[in-house]
Amino acid sequence: MVTEMATLAGGCFWCLEAVYEQVRGVEKVVNGYTGGATVDPTYYEVCGGNTGHAEAVQLTYDPDVVSYRQLVELFFTMHDPTTLNRQGPDTGTQYRSAVYFHDQEQRTIAEEVIADFTQRRVWRDPIVTEVQPLDVFYDAEDYHQQYFRNNPWAGYCQVIIAPKVAKLRKEHLEALKA
Repeated sequence: MVTEMATLAGGCFWCLEAVYEQVRGVEKVVNGYTGGATVDPTYYEVCGGNTGHAEAVQLTYDPDVVSYRQLVELFFTMHDPTTLNRQGPDTGTQYRSAVYFHDQEQRTIAEEVIADFTQRRVWRDPIVTEVQPLDVFYDAEDYHQQYFRNNPWAGYCQVIIAPKVAKLRKEHLEALKA
């Protein structure tokens, strides 16, 4: 099996991780940081807002099962791409909406999806998602990996993440793993 990678930032990485772990064709989801200047930043440095990094997920997926376009379209329905540096209660540049492309084809697809969602007025407000080349992706600390799966009863998980997972199950049933 040949796999490809996608890197997306849409607020807290725990939310995107919980969604993409359930998507058919996604083989691996890693939480981490990208888009900043600090080498190998820590969670506390990123949360301080001074590293320039965004919390992101890096997906390893099977393109014979799920396309990059499908992953990006799902991304634009599972978070609010119209709020600058904010997702729900999480605020700061580390929570920005961004697509970090690995090659020009990914860049083109991301820009086409944004144009399509804009033309169809999927969101009332303008999409502010950045489309940037991936430079370096740093894995987040171990305790951030599989966070929702390991902490389903934590308050943040129940109030913020669980509704996103429920939305995925309700609106994107065809995308789920068996």
